[in-house]
Amino acid sequence: MTDEQKNPKQKSEKPPVMYVVSDSLGDLGATMAAAAASQFSQDAGIVHRLPKVSKLSQVIAYLGTITAQSEGEIALFHTIADAKLRSQLEEYLKDKPVRSVDLIGPAIDAIAAVTGIEPKGEPGLFRKTGEEYFHRVEAMSFAVEHDDGRNAEKLGDADIILIGASRTSKTPLSIYLATFGYNVANIPLAMEIDPPVQLFDVDPRRIFGLTSNARLLSDIRKHRLGNAAGVARAYADPSMVQQDLDSARQLMRRLGCIVVHTDGRSIEETAREVLRYYSLAFPSDKRS
Repeated sequence: MTDEQKNPKQKSEKPPVMYVVSDSLGDLGATMAAAAASQFSQDAGIVHRLPKVSKLSQVIAYLGTITAQSEGEIALFHTIADAKLRSQLEEYLKDKPVRSVDLIGPAIDAIAAVTGIEPKGEPGLFRKTGEEYFHRVEAMSFAVEHDDGRNAEKLGDADIILIGASRTSKTPLSIYLATFGYNVANIPLAMEIDPPVQLFDVDPRRIFGLTSNARLLSDIRKHRLGNAAGVARAYADPSMVQQDLDSARQLMRRLGCIVVHTDGRSIEETAREVLRYYSLAFPSDKRS
């Protein structure tokens, strides 16, 4: 009997697919969905949005096709400021194969209860609270959209590009740096795969090569593989890991980028190191 047969709830480690419904642009919902998904997959998940919702009929039309094609429940995050529309949505979802999370309603209700003030119920007000917040949310979206080599044709739009062999903390570091407002892309390096050609057109001061100790990286990969370690033994074999690191280091030398060691460092410590070099190269780019 396989592990999946023993535990029917166990599923393959595919990036989670999530849906966001919002009466604004859905940035908050997408960010929260990606943050939650990071607990289950190295990817930040796949997020589909239905923005600018003003009527329940829009949601019904949107979810109708999705639920019809889905083999089970879907995960839905919604940020609806208008209390009436939010109530209609929750009523509609009651008997649907949808696991929904209201990301804003409980917070609005709590504040209204303790202050006695009636909420405005207007969509998008949070986006108007400051340009800095808006920029940070966009940076989070950029990190998700440019994770793991995606959209490499737009590498020139990145403030920071992280490259490195598998499991050198590229994705969590990307997301963390994005919280400071930096547009971060990350590119996985593997011996059998050529890096995107656009990487060679980028200012090398914007590229940071992440590396680690081969033995530690091997242990991380074994842990990540879990029960599949026997099937993909080469991926976690210390000698193969060392070859991966050596190959990645050769490319880093060709690019002339800064190399940062992630072993023995927290994400916050690695980020400080990256930003130290970045601020030296671009002193006029001041962000908190």
